[in-house]
Amino acid sequence: MTTLTPEMESLKAKLKATWMAGDFGLIAETYAPGAAEFVNRLNLQPDERVLDVACGTGNLTIPAARSGASVIGQDIAPNLLEQGRARAKAEGLNIRFDENDAEALPYDDASFDTVMTMFGAMFTPRPDVTAGELVRACRPGGRIAMANWTPSGFIGQMFKIVGKHVPAAPGMPSPLLWGDESIVRERFNGSAAELQLTRRNVTFNFPFTPAEVVEYFRRYYGPTYKAFGALDETGQAALRQELEQHWSAHNQSQNGVTRVESEYLEVVAVRAS
Repeated sequence: MTTLTPEMESLKAKLKATWMAGDFGLIAETYAPGAAEFVNRLNLQPDERVLDVACGTGNLTIPAARSGASVIGQDIAPNLLEQGRARAKAEGLNIRFDENDAEALPYDDASFDTVMTMFGAMFTPRPDVTAGELVRACRPGGRIAMANWTPSGFIGQMFKIVGKHVPAAPGMPSPLLWGDESIVRERFNGSAAELQLTRRNVTFNFPFTPAEVVEYFRRYYGPTYKAFGALDETGQAALRQELEQHWSAHNQSQNGVTRVESEYLEVVAVRAS
């Protein structure tokens, strides 16, 4: 790996601080059933070697380990890894959680049968480097499985609303490009023998109103927490209003609860020999 520029070091530090802010575990719980479905479709086999990249608190790691697979979870945020370790211990699961950078995975070439990531690796600042690491860590004939928010989906549109009020950091490409089929094909061009791209939905369920959901994200979802913190009182009010309108317009429930579906791109790539 080449030495990082001071600008990239600074960007990575900001990204780490963002994902450590709030309490992402509380957000992850709201779509845990969709994460389990993603893992189930992989049909992991006992003793299959699995790496969960940008694993957070273990939304994929935990159900993968339940299948009997040998699983390692990797993330940059130590507080999220601690939650993952506690969850694994509570279930009696033997999972290793490692703190490291998805753009510089400290694992030997071809170490894993399946390398997976859900709404995680898409947020790294150098997507081509990340794609290369996902492929490198996977054995020839093994699988790279990703779940990436699409630009047109609910969460993708939420990111765009936030971006209107708080522009992305310099040098940070849009994570939503990982939800564009043509871009994904480019990033795995030459390294995937097969590439299956499927648009799917994940459901968020909250036992409170859309306005309260926005406050929940402001308190617990790192990117939203940081966005609000970058604005003055007037800016925060404007962002809050747009986000409340967004959640309300897409809410499929009534009676004071919120149910919203968001589209993501499921990527399953078979590593070429």
